[in-house]
Amino acid sequence: MASYRLGVRVGNWLEDEIAQQDLLKDFIRKREKGQLFVQRLARLKENIFKKVELSVSSDGFVHFGDTVLLVNPDCTPPEERDPELRGDVTLAVDMEEVSLYSDEPLQISRGLSAVKRVDPIGRNAFCIVSVDGSAVGEPLRYGQNFLLGTKGGVSDKLFYLASDHKTFRDFAKKSRLQKVFLTGELSYLTFWQAKSLDPQLRLEHEGCPVPSETKIIITHCYTNRNLAVPRTFCVWSSFGREFEVICHNYLDARKVEEDKNYWEIITQNPGPRDGTMPERPKALPEGYEHK
Repeated sequence: MASYRLGVRVGNWLEDEIAQQDLLKDFIRKREKGQLFVQRLARLKENIFKKVELSVSSDGFVHFGDTVLLVNPDCTPPEERDPELRGDVTLAVDMEEVSLYSDEPLQISRGLSAVKRVDPIGRNAFCIVSVDGSAVGEPLRYGQNFLLGTKGGVSDKLFYLASDHKTFRDFAKKSRLQKVFLTGELSYLTFWQAKSLDPQLRLEHEGCPVPSETKIIITHCYTNRNLAVPRTFCVWSSFGREFEVICHNYLDARKVEEDKNYWEIITQNPGPRDGTMPERPKALPEGYEHK
């Protein structure tokens, strides 16, 4: 029996050829509309890594309407912590849940994480929003309810930081504790309060303006749990290793909050140099200059 020549087509050659043509047409269509995975990922990176200007605090306090960073400072001595867990981290939108494979426009993720990047960009900039009618520019005070809103670099409207009691079906993925999330609906689940770091001074400080670049406790009003970054639970995304953010009260033997619950509200340096307040050069005696 003679074998087939090289040009002979066998099997479902017509169906295979049509399928290849359909794939090529679909590729060209998505490329023209900017819907390819590579194009969507590049556009996402451009948006979330876009530099954001923080608000300048001329009096050293946090005000309603301010655009700020929420930093969990590293308070542990270097020799007592894993090198990969050291350094300050900022609260940011968790980009792991952003769908890059859908043809729909990019949507903000509802999850949050803590990232080691401490410069203000689209995904880690938050706005202090009033819930009691306080005007923009008025200082935020200890014990006063407020909202934390963000656009995440990909949205045109604000989404608000929220939390709720954990259930058997709804909890943080890694730690299985009370999770935090973003929502577009205003409710008591989105209310937060700033408290003084020293429990013995909280009553005295209540009603006083909250200073920026100062360690505070951020408490969820509905559940009375503190915003926390335990740093022992990591999440992975397209942008590397990040830390899970939860609501949990980490207390030591004296019933005092641990550094996992510490936060600083960072504003922009009001001086001629760019950067945040922690990056502002320290004052030197007259006659000395910064190198």
